[in-house]
Formats: sequence, structure tokens, C-alpha cells
Amino acid sequence: MRQDRFLTAILAGIGILMLLSLSLYFLRRVDLTYGAEDTPSGVLRNYIIALQKRDVERAYTYLANQDNKPTLAAFRAPLESYLYRELSTTAVRIVEESLQGDEATVTVQLVRGQNQPFNTPFRETQTATLVRQGGAWKISSAPYPYWAYEWYAPEPVKPVTP
Repeated sequence: MRQDRFLTAILAGIGILMLLSLSLYFLRRVDLTYGAEDTPSGVLRNYIIALQKRDVERAYTYLANQDNKPTLAAFRAPLESYLYRELSTTAVRIVEESLQGDEATVTVQLVRGQNQPFNTPFRETQTATLVRQGGAWKISSAPYPYWAYEWYAPEPVKPVTP
């Protein structure tokens, strides 16, 4: 009889811990909202949020107008083929912003994981570069997986047929 009460208390404690952990999990989920775009780090943050929300058109508007800027279709292709998988396992934190006239560097810390138990996340620090165009900050490069090489890769040379 005494063991039954002890077992019941243990099961009740486990149940309370499960309810507490589930409620904390669902309450901590924050809806990603766009912020101000008057700083380079604000533009980069909104770009990352747009990619995480799969709002490709909005993300595309944050790209700098460069000579080899991809078309919207070329921008969308790697996102749909492999980058969305990478984005789902990558967290980013903006660390520092450095301004030099119309150019800016934003240092970010990336944490990548494989969504597997007992997997140690990989941490690295990289930079994104932005330029001021028409009074607005635009992204000229960002760290992978928020940037794909093929967006700005040179066109392959086609062999000349005689």
C-alpha cells in the first residue's frame, strides 16, 4: 500500500514535469516580425526573417543591385532545392555592425545542427556585407545558408562549335 502511494507520487511528478516542459516550449515560441530597416543589421535581420518565412519576393528586395544580380527565378531555385533544408537547422545571432561610409559589415554567429539527438551544434562567426543604394541598405553578400554561390557565379563558358 505504501509503495503504491510512492509510485503514484513519482508518476504525478513526471506528469507535472511533462506538462511544464510542454507549456514552456509552446509559450516560448516567438512569431518572427519584421523590424526597422534603417540600419544594416536591421536589413540583414529582415532578410533572414523573410527567408525563414519563405517570402522570397521580400527577401529578393534586400539584395543589392549589382551587375550580376540574379533574376527572381534564379534566386528562388537554390532556396527551393536545398537551402530551405539548411535554413531549418541554422540559427543566427547578429553580433556586431561596422560602418564605413556607404559600406557596412555585419558580423553574425551561426549555429548549425543536424536535428539529431546527441549531435553537437557547429558554431561559426561570419560576416555579411551591405552597401547603401538610393538611401537604403542592400545586401551584397551574406554567409551560407543565407546566400548561395550560384546566385553570383559567373555564367559557364559554352564551347564554340565550328
